[in-house]
Amino acid sequence: MEIASPSSLFATPANLFAIPANRWQDEVARGMNAEQLLLYRSNLLGSDLTITNFGGGNTSAKLRGTDPLSGKPVQVLWVKGSGGDIGSMKLDGFATLYMEKLLGLEQLYRGVEHEDDMVGYLPHCAFGLNPRAASIDTPLHAFLPFEHVDHLHPDAVTALAACDRGEALTAEVYGGKVGWLAWKRPGFDLGLRLRAYVAERPGLRGVVLAGHGLICWGDSARSCYDNSVDLIAGAAQFLNRRLAKTPAFGGTILAAQPPQERSRIAATLMPRLRAILSQERPKIGHFSDEASALEFSCSRDFLRLAAIGTSCPDHFLRTKISPLALDPARIEDEAYLREAVAAYREGYAAYYQRCAKAGDPPMRDANPVVVMLPGVGRFSFAADKATARLAGEFYGNAINVMRGACALGDYVGLDEREAFGIEYWALEEAKLRRLPPPKSLAGCVALITGAAGGIGAAAAARLLAEGACVMLTDRDAAVLEQTRQGFAGRFGADAVRTTVCDVTSEAQTAAAFAACAQEFGGLDILVANAGIASAAPLEQTTVAMWDQNHEVLAKGYFLTARAAFPLLKQQGGSIVFIGSKNALAATPAGSAYASAKAASLHLARCLALEGAPSGIRVNVVNPDAVIRGSRIWDGNWRQERAQAHGIDSGAALEQHYRERSLLKRDVLPEDVAEAVLFFVSSASAKCTGNIINVDAGNAQAFTR
Repeated sequence: MEIASPSSLFATPANLFAIPANRWQDEVARGMNAEQLLLYRSNLLGSDLTITNFGGGNTSAKLRGTDPLSGKPVQVLWVKGSGGDIGSMKLDGFATLYMEKLLGLEQLYRGVEHEDDMVGYLPHCAFGLNPRAASIDTPLHAFLPFEHVDHLHPDAVTALAACDRGEALTAEVYGGKVGWLAWKRPGFDLGLRLRAYVAERPGLRGVVLAGHGLICWGDSARSCYDNSVDLIAGAAQFLNRRLAKTPAFGGTILAAQPPQERSRIAATLMPRLRAILSQERPKIGHFSDEASALEFSCSRDFLRLAAIGTSCPDHFLRTKISPLALDPARIEDEAYLREAVAAYREGYAAYYQRCAKAGDPPMRDANPVVVMLPGVGRFSFAADKATARLAGEFYGNAINVMRGACALGDYVGLDEREAFGIEYWALEEAKLRRLPPPKSLAGCVALITGAAGGIGAAAAARLLAEGACVMLTDRDAAVLEQTRQGFAGRFGADAVRTTVCDVTSEAQTAAAFAACAQEFGGLDILVANAGIASAAPLEQTTVAMWDQNHEVLAKGYFLTARAAFPLLKQQGGSIVFIGSKNALAATPAGSAYASAKAASLHLARCLALEGAPSGIRVNVVNPDAVIRGSRIWDGNWRQERAQAHGIDSGAALEQHYRERSLLKRDVLPEDVAEAVLFFVSSASAKCTGNIINVDAGNAQAFTR
């Protein structure tokens, strides 16, 4: 690695704190009622990641309501419900509670040793039969005397909260208008302490909660929003003045690898890490080489700070308290990677043993969530892509907090036992147990060729519906992007990626699988589907036609399977070739197409033999006459087949194939997708070298 030049030791605009802009628009807010204004304010705050991270923070308003039993006016607390995201929530994301009942809970409070009991009382305070669970931070909002309250985790303010000089610096930044409250785990006791603290100090605009974040308020939705934005901007501006003159993290001692090399390393390292980390349950990976990850991992203080761990509960609940730091000089050594992960697991188990008490939940997955590689970037692994991405982003927030805290003094991590108390909080455990069971392909990664066509898109939809992440590949970039957008709307953008690939190109095929490895961490499923079709009598079959069919349907399947094998060998997996009835049954005027399909079918049998020792299963789905939704049938193939059978190419052709089948039924792309799902699922765990015909019955194609 190259030693950085002195000029790179100082902060640049890229690593300064962003200044949040005030985005309130009176013309938008005009005419909104109180509830709508609360939602508007919440969405504005939550959609700006300089203000709070995804799923972090909560907002509230004490509004007037009508008691449905007495018909009398009552005061109702509207507060973000547990587990929601203020940036994307709707009105039904708020819990609503009678203020009178909430305040009355103080009479039932028996002290911090009974803190968790108070959460059980919150549902008894629900207003209007609202089933939305109230957040653990509800007491912070209820006991403050202000009508509107925001509790946020902006990096700039959290940097103050995680600095050893945080209290004095908070007074300096805000001129005494923002208070400081020592660390206390969120809950009822913190709410009471906060109320008392604010009552003794009239005129405060907010309070920095040590190790946690910011809580502030206002008399209206607009004034509360303005106050939040202004306080966060003030902290960011203060930090930036320090960072402009201070080397971040003790200065840079390593130079980052060039972008292309970072991508290459990520594509080769992620499948190896994923295989090690997925021994108990499958994981999906996410990679980022954003500037902050490179700056941090290449710094003098990287190892020291990474070992201290994160400070804000919002961060380490998703990232574990600290990442695994790898030595870039040793990542090619498989034994080193296994030893590094094993050492992390042992360290996590020791942490659990030191902190666990009788009645605590059993130890969870001891694997690291975040892996840092100096000069390359940040990797994160979780049960699904969105969780892996968010874990990485939350560690990015932790890096920002460390940068700011170190520029002001010394960074202070959360006490180990306090961290454990939150990570293994009974309330968090109950939340985990309420999660729905994972879908059958959760944690699996699939690559589908020809994914913009009928069968490819149907197969992608079926695998996505079962929880898989899917890399869509196709030659047609425009149609491929349309397909991605449709799937992103149905299944979420995290689960689907695209890369343009002509399967007859060795370079493009290799690049597609490298992209899949970098985007998701590896590969479990290959659906080789890219195809063409052409028909002509033998005398009219040109060499170009022959070559094109064999290039796509034989060589293309060979190239994709060959590129998939190294990835699948990491953990085993499944290859499905989309074949054709014509691979088994001769057809008039189709020698080029049918012989190429026969070649790919026999290739699958060969691969089943080679892949079995590595747990790679290879099977074939043979469709027939999948006309509706097929891009192949939209081209010359439809006219060519109609001419071969001496019929019209319109409805008569579909009727011809339907009547030709034993079951007299149309075959649709979705029918083929069901067979694909069977072959890639655990239902076919003992199947390899097999063929399923999805042709509504064709005696000529019966396998023998």
